[in-house]
Amino acid sequence: MIHTGGPIEHSDSGRRTSRTRTVVSTIVASAVLAGLGYGAYAGLVAGSDADDPQVVAATAELEKFLDAWRTVDAERAALLTDSPDPAKSLIKSVMTNLDPRTTRISAGDGEKKSAGKVSIPFTVKMSLPGAGTYAWDSRADVAKSDGNWKVEFHTQTIHPEMVPGETLALKTRDRAPVLDRYGDTLESASLVGLVDARTGRGVSGLQARYDRQLTGGSGPPKSVVVVDRRSGRVVKTLTGRKAGRGRPVRTTIDPRVQRAAAQALRGVRKNAAIVAVAPSNGHILAAANLPSGMNRALEGRYPPGSTFKVVTAAALLKQGLKPTDPGQCPRFVHVNGQRFENQGRFTLPSGSTFRDGFAHSCNTFFVNSRGRLSPSALHDTAAAFGIGGTWDVGTTTYDGGVPVASSDNDMAASMIGQARVQASPLVMASVAATVRQGVFHQPVLVPAAVKKKYKAPARLDAEVVEALRTMMRATVTEGAGRALRGIPGAPHAKTGTAEFGTETPPRTHAWMIGYQGTRDLAWAVLLEDGGSGGADAGPVAARFLANLLG
Repeated sequence: MIHTGGPIEHSDSGRRTSRTRTVVSTIVASAVLAGLGYGAYAGLVAGSDADDPQVVAATAELEKFLDAWRTVDAERAALLTDSPDPAKSLIKSVMTNLDPRTTRISAGDGEKKSAGKVSIPFTVKMSLPGAGTYAWDSRADVAKSDGNWKVEFHTQTIHPEMVPGETLALKTRDRAPVLDRYGDTLESASLVGLVDARTGRGVSGLQARYDRQLTGGSGPPKSVVVVDRRSGRVVKTLTGRKAGRGRPVRTTIDPRVQRAAAQALRGVRKNAAIVAVAPSNGHILAAANLPSGMNRALEGRYPPGSTFKVVTAAALLKQGLKPTDPGQCPRFVHVNGQRFENQGRFTLPSGSTFRDGFAHSCNTFFVNSRGRLSPSALHDTAAAFGIGGTWDVGTTTYDGGVPVASSDNDMAASMIGQARVQASPLVMASVAATVRQGVFHQPVLVPAAVKKKYKAPARLDAEVVEALRTMMRATVTEGAGRALRGIPGAPHAKTGTAEFGTETPPRTHAWMIGYQGTRDLAWAVLLEDGGSGGADAGPVAARFLANLLG
């Protein structure tokens, strides 16, 4: 890609400083040391052009031209030449295409070629976005005509490697693609990320993380080239000739699953994300974000709300509570003056069980069960789901956090995924995947870049896993996950409505997580400030699963 356009800033180049005085001083000193008289010294410098009035005048005129070029005043520069139109056009083209951050141009000592004509060397040095510092030497002839000095303009005056009809430009080094699991170009803007058009460097997503691999080396991502002004064809490469070829970055994304997720988010009016993983190996199959800028699917930090009850339930099951044990679900519970309630202030009838409380997402049951657990129980159980570890995924992720409870109120709120409990959609999809597989497999996006997968320090008991599976299935068939009823594949789920902020009543994120009983697929849906898990996130999850079937 050839770079054109953009804002320009320049630094002062300074006026020409003649080296005549330095030369004279050196010769005088040498003459004195050699015992030469002034007459002999005068003979030594008689042929010097530096102080010739014509050389001085011509150099002054050239410096006006160079200063106008440096400050991108193409029109003023052109009027100082004998070919104003070509000069204006080429200077404007070069400076627009190169878009230098700084430009310094300095003239050297002129040489008198004939009466009324002086040849003067000069050096151009530019700091170019994406190409680093580039400098070149050139030479201009300045001639006197009708009493005025003019720069004789030629294409080679601007750069000796050019001929008429050519200009200078920046060419972005060819980047290798980011690929899906099948080797096709990955279609996910939030995962792939962006490349800065001015510098040629990746600035977000996988483009930033794997910039060196994709471009083929650590050198500047852009090169200075000579191009044909009509066709734009590169005629000659002036810098970056030894740049290596970039290597593609291959991900685990399944394009069919990615499309199903992206399509499910169409029409959603909130910031949202869907992430899907393969429980058998942790491969990330989809990560869709709305809007596409922030990768909230993998990096977002949110209270998981009642989706965290999967972890809480695992902790209670480990302590001996059975799904069929009684589970009262009153409208309110008070803990040291703090009131906890169920969404919509619902209650469950007498005779309800732990399984019922999970399926219908009864907050008061879980808050009242906190006495069965130690302050560290949720932290320790979460570790079996990989939460709070450091995951080596191949991209930036937020891997969740479940602090040890610091008070009774902190414990009460943590039981329902509030307080200081934080997770990303990826973390919660992995929670569902752990239940599906029976063991935690760290999520992976770029397998070739993963050096060491995180291993959970503990493992769920088989009886705990089986109980969680039955309760997540009941959430769909009997409880708050009713939006998934009728979806083939035996979906298992948990809804979540997570409070955030300080408003009264509080605003809520809408969650649903789950997995397919007949397929190697687990997922999480998040709608920021999206309302209710069952009523709002549920239909989005249903569309996602239906899209996969289609």
